[in-house]
Amino acid sequence: MIFLQPLALFGLAAAAIPAVLHLMARRVPPTVPFPAVRYIAETERVYSRRLKLRNLLLLLLRMSVIAFLVLAAARPVIRIGVGGSHPPTEVVLIVDNSLSSGAVVSGRKQLDYLVEQARVVLSELTPDDRLWLVLADGVPTRVGVAEAELLLDTLAPLQVRMDIGAAVRTAERVMSTGEFDQTEIVLLSDLQRSALSTGPRVTARIVAFIPPPPGLPANHGIDSARAEPEVWSPNGSVVVSVSGSGSNPVAVRLLVRGVETARAVAKGGDHVVLSVPLTPAGWSIVEIQLDPDELRIDDRVELPVLVADPAAVTVDRSAGEFVIQAIAVLSDGERVRAGNEVTLGTEPGAGRGGGRSVVFPPADPALVGATNRALRAAGSTWQFGDEIVGEWIASGSIGPAEGSVVLRRRALLGDGPVLATVGSEPWIVRDGDLVLVGSRMEAEWTQLPVTAAFVPFLDLLVNRVARRETWMFVAYPGTEIELPASAQSLLTAAGPLPVSREQATVLPFETGVYYLQGSAGDTVGAVAVTHDPRESDLTRAALSMLRGTLGDIELHDSEQEFSRSLFNSTRSADFTSLLLAAALLAALTELVIAGLIGREVSS
Repeated sequence: MIFLQPLALFGLAAAAIPAVLHLMARRVPPTVPFPAVRYIAETERVYSRRLKLRNLLLLLLRMSVIAFLVLAAARPVIRIGVGGSHPPTEVVLIVDNSLSSGAVVSGRKQLDYLVEQARVVLSELTPDDRLWLVLADGVPTRVGVAEAELLLDTLAPLQVRMDIGAAVRTAERVMSTGEFDQTEIVLLSDLQRSALSTGPRVTARIVAFIPPPPGLPANHGIDSARAEPEVWSPNGSVVVSVSGSGSNPVAVRLLVRGVETARAVAKGGDHVVLSVPLTPAGWSIVEIQLDPDELRIDDRVELPVLVADPAAVTVDRSAGEFVIQAIAVLSDGERVRAGNEVTLGTEPGAGRGGGRSVVFPPADPALVGATNRALRAAGSTWQFGDEIVGEWIASGSIGPAEGSVVLRRRALLGDGPVLATVGSEPWIVRDGDLVLVGSRMEAEWTQLPVTAAFVPFLDLLVNRVARRETWMFVAYPGTEIELPASAQSLLTAAGPLPVSREQATVLPFETGVYYLQGSAGDTVGAVAVTHDPRESDLTRAALSMLRGTLGDIELHDSEQEFSRSLFNSTRSADFTSLLLAAALLAALTELVIAGLIGREVSS
């Protein structure tokens, strides 16, 4: 027990006043022997004993009234395990409304259980407390109880992944100002194993609630989906990867404009290929669906597909034998056709005059000067420089060539969009209708021509990069992404979102297909915003894993135990009102007994 006003306890000395007054008022009457009243004396002795008991009770009641009033003025507070009030506390309430919270068990979403317990937490708060609310986006927001209630009223599962480890560590940083002596992190989550990131353990008190049941059913989800190739003409395929731990297969469907056009069967870990022709030319959206299960949100993905006539290509002998053979393979597969739309060689074709060219460095160093003069004549700001020998790994927006080994290259000198780099230096660049590649497509220059990625790489160059680039990205909701230089805005339901060159673009939290708009108002690409596949794994983390990752967490799956644990280290009850009531009761009792004695004496 503690006293909020301990100095008032000195007033307990006043409880002795009734006893002192009682002793001072006692008088011993003189004894006068009178035989005639000996029978009256015996009666008086019996009555006197009863009167002394009542007077003693009155004395105790009067002393109690004073003691109760003094103790009430000192405001005693006792810490208890349930109920009562608590000292001012800074609370960070984390409600995990990530994709996995949409799993339906026994007819209810997991999020419904979490929202119920969030309301319990809000009901325990007092005006002296400070509340922070953290949702699936991981951003702490300072709110009042009324505002938090409104947010909970409309809370729904988001198609995003919540990093629980990062959210808890952020909560501890929010409370590190030291303004409150008491702090508490309340974590309401299904506590997925895949959502726990590693990091320093927190020292703040963590109280967590996990919704029932302890074991969730197996779940299947779409792990990934991609168009193959990225530009169809008009035939193409969608490669779908299915995740899940269950042994039962599920149907995988491909829908175009709401009509099912292809189907396959897969189990968790399988990859299926769904082939379908698309018409007319232009952009289309295909939808991939799985059989519905307890977590429906991860059973559907939308994917953009560009349908276009194959590029009309001319290959000069100077491009090398590997390029010639690869274009022949693409021609047999109807991925290119004969024509002068795109030329490949060591000098630009029509260049800025209307045609498009992919230019490789010449095999003979003596011809580099002639190539650079042709590039200048075509209006290019890029030139081939000295030959450099080494070993690098290619990276950038070059699709299948990502990770290829480069052994020789010519330096690319100039200024403009860089599509791929090696050793942080330009390797593939773009300048209007011209695309320059720093290495020849030969085994002595790069290992790319002798890999399976070479033909898809050339397909990418001639059908997408050289033909007014069209880019397709797959990303998660709310993430940051670097968009190509040709994109001026991202088209969303709320209107065009300008693309900044100084910082990355933050994608919307709603899944779907978002198109990229160029400076001329044309569509230069699309972004498929899909769910994070890690949210499909509903396996819960063990308590040992939680404590090893987060800290000394108190985990409850019972609503009653969770309610009792809130503010458990600081929960207390103020007994001031109870003491005042006891003082009033003692005073009333004293008045009743004193009145009875007065009537007996008068009679």
